Amino acid sequence: MNSRLIVINVVRWFILLSVQVLLLRNLSFYDLATPFTYILFLLLLPFRMPNLLLYIIAFGTGLTLDSFYDTLGVHTAACVTLAFVRILFISVTVSRDNFDEPEPTLGNMGFKWFSLYALLCTFAHHLVLFLLEAFKLTELSYTLVRCLLSGIFTLFTVILIEFIFYNRKMR
Repeated sequence: MNSRLIVINVVRWFILLSVQVLLLRNLSFYDLATPFTYILFLLLLPFRMPNLLLYIIAFGTGLTLDSFYDTLGVHTAACVTLAFVRILFISVTVSRDNFDEPEPTLGNMGFKWFSLYALLCTFAHHLVLFLLEAFKLTELSYTLVRCLLSGIFTLFTVILIEFIFYNRKMR
């Protein structure tokens, strides 16, 4: 990775985590839907990033969120799960040798690919997050509804942010 890409990702990490902690932490609709837009940082990391480094960054991001949310590893486990799903999805859908694009953004990969990518990663993250947060099967239906509604809300905000910063690939 070149130094420009590193600076962009550090600034993106700081901004998205700050918005999550300072603004979106208290934004909840009837305790059912909460946006977790910080996952956009993990979604937009470069393709060529080594898997071990991706896991370390996901672990650090989750640990940072856990320290602000006073949760004991819930966000960490969810971020590492997101990194695992990201690695699987990218290895199945994109040829690792022929990366023309540095990052999996909406402008680089197209709406259909990015939407499916964000959908799978978001719901994997949210499923782990809310199941570990509840940690009881008696509230499974409530937990799944929270996962679904928060996933939709998060997916909407992630795609909205991507459209705001949409940069069509020049061919």
